[in-house]
Amino acid sequence: MKIAMWSGPRNLSTAMMYAFAARGDCAVWDEPFYAAYLKESGSDHPLADEIIAAHESDPDKVAARCAGPVPEGKKHHYMKQMPHHMLDGFPMDWAANCTHVHLIRHPARVIASYGAKRGNATLEDLGFPQQVALFDRLGGIVIDSHDIRANPRKMLQELCAAIGLDFTGKMLEWPAGGHASDGIWARHWYGAIHASTGFAGAEGALPDLTGADAALLARAMPCYDHLRRHALLSAAPDPV
Repeated sequence: MKIAMWSGPRNLSTAMMYAFAARGDCAVWDEPFYAAYLKESGSDHPLADEIIAAHESDPDKVAARCAGPVPEGKKHHYMKQMPHHMLDGFPMDWAANCTHVHLIRHPARVIASYGAKRGNATLEDLGFPQQVALFDRLGGIVIDSHDIRANPRKMLQELCAAIGLDFTGKMLEWPAGGHASDGIWARHWYGAIHASTGFAGAEGALPDLTGADAALLARAMPCYDHLRRHALLSAAPDPV
């Protein structure tokens, strides 16, 4: 099975990659199109030049690898994909043979977390409209990081059942210190997850955003609400 896990930044996406890597039967790939996105867009992300130099930046070559054999002789291939990395003109034919999962998080949490690492985010930087477009185009399963953190075992069991994969408790823990498949951007973005050995506990109240962040939240909420309506076991709302 090839799994394309679509997620904006600061969405529990790296923890989910570690969970699938911990299974033992999944090869994982950290943001395959990141270098291609940076090279094409010229976006001033932290470590942009190093990322482009260290990772494949030709989107056609990345797409060919996505469509190719599962690496390392594994049974499954888990690709941590970012919707905003898929710029116009980037190939999408590789996605036809993937099982698609859309990982979401309340925009207030995303905006607060992203702002601590990179300021002046736009709606497009956070990937909300791009993720809605991809969901409407590709379909797939939607799962909310809030629900995962509230009950990791139950939600991963439900997710595995929904995509036709056997659940294993190995998915609930991993060694501290990162994973060999981390992109070189890990040293800027992955500090907290590298200190972890499993999913963090349930989240508390939403952050209180003001000014430009509050305006950004207002624009992001319709996208989140659209996806949340389709979320797996979405009965429990994010706390307010």
